[in-house]
Amino acid sequence: MNSFTFHAPTRFCFGEGVVVQLGESVASCGWHRVLVVYGQGSVVRTGVLDQVARSLDQAGVSALQMGGARPNPEVSFVRAGIEQARAFQADAIVAVGGGSAIDAAKAIAFGVPYEGDVWDFFDKRVPIQAALPLAVVLTIPAAGSEGSSSCVISNDRLGRKVGASSDLIRPRMAFMDPTFTYSLPAYQTAAGVVDMIAHICERYFSGVGPVPVTDRIATGLICTLIEQAPRVLANPQDRDARASIMWAGTLAHNDLAGCGRSLTASGRAGGWESHGLEHEVSAHVPTVAHGAGLAVVMPWWMRYVWRTDPSRFLSFGREVFGIEPVDESDQAVTDAVEAAIDELQAFFVSLGMPRSLVDFGIGEEAIDAFVETLRITKGERFGAFQPLTMDDARAIYRSCFKPFTPPVWEEGEGDQGEAAV
Repeated sequence: MNSFTFHAPTRFCFGEGVVVQLGESVASCGWHRVLVVYGQGSVVRTGVLDQVARSLDQAGVSALQMGGARPNPEVSFVRAGIEQARAFQADAIVAVGGGSAIDAAKAIAFGVPYEGDVWDFFDKRVPIQAALPLAVVLTIPAAGSEGSSSCVISNDRLGRKVGASSDLIRPRMAFMDPTFTYSLPAYQTAAGVVDMIAHICERYFSGVGPVPVTDRIATGLICTLIEQAPRVLANPQDRDARASIMWAGTLAHNDLAGCGRSLTASGRAGGWESHGLEHEVSAHVPTVAHGAGLAVVMPWWMRYVWRTDPSRFLSFGREVFGIEPVDESDQAVTDAVEAAIDELQAFFVSLGMPRSLVDFGIGEEAIDAFVETLRITKGERFGAFQPLTMDDARAIYRSCFKPFTPPVWEEGEGDQGEAAV
């Protein structure tokens, strides 16, 4: 286990009806004027925004609402939010929604006190030195942004999607009511589950060997998501399953699942290769849901790099799917690892996720554009498990256009025992 710093200052209020506590909690922090940032209307239709407004008003907190944060939030929205927050003299930001609204709110929060353009934080890697405080009302569990130190913003003009990170942008408080997620469409629910699993896998396959405590937390979270997701798709109002998924999404990305796996004492565990590769896809094609893109990209990244450390993938297959090699031969190891990766991608497909990038209407001619902006964002080499060159990235992207056919296991194989040989 490597040295680490785990900082989790967010106060989580979890359960039905917790949004009524928002106003008093905000007021108790001394926040009097807040900019409320939300997405493209679902919180209006479901009445969540009205509940937020009522709670703030009853506590004597003035609020200015700003809607329109799209999936893969764009920097022009952030710039407009910064201007509105300044004009309103906001002393805090309240995000209502999922990762897109929260990430936009975070960027607004650190853009307000900055004298330059907010894109500097993403393009020039200007460090975040100040930010307005942030509260979150979560309605879409997926990104884990309600407890994380990061945000990701797109720039359509440049065809880029880049992240920024600082403990200064971890929300001070998050209000999480699983009943708010009952109305989520199946596709959005599934994409969120994939994103959660990817957050865990980026840390699990970090280039660091076994870390027993953290590894069991990580694989336990993945097993929970695999168990609970089909329940939610079968019954969208399964309260317990919704609650499990919502809380798993938070724990997947507040760095708990990476403790001891970082290569530096204070850095985030992992090289985030799958996220880096997928960000270029959804940057160039903003209609691609991030989790749906990961459902294609991450398994193909795994197939490309697993030979760097087969033991990590063998432990993953054993703990998550119960897959063991039939013996110690190279072929048995190969079969077991590939069976585990196939099981993971088959699970994604079973949730209704795409089988390849072709399903998004993207052609292989897009690979050049993906690689070009990936090089700008990541440099010539990036990653921790296996540092990737741009040629490696090109090969992985090319694989993502292959059709994937979920395996059909014989009795006693796959997630029930030994891998097929």
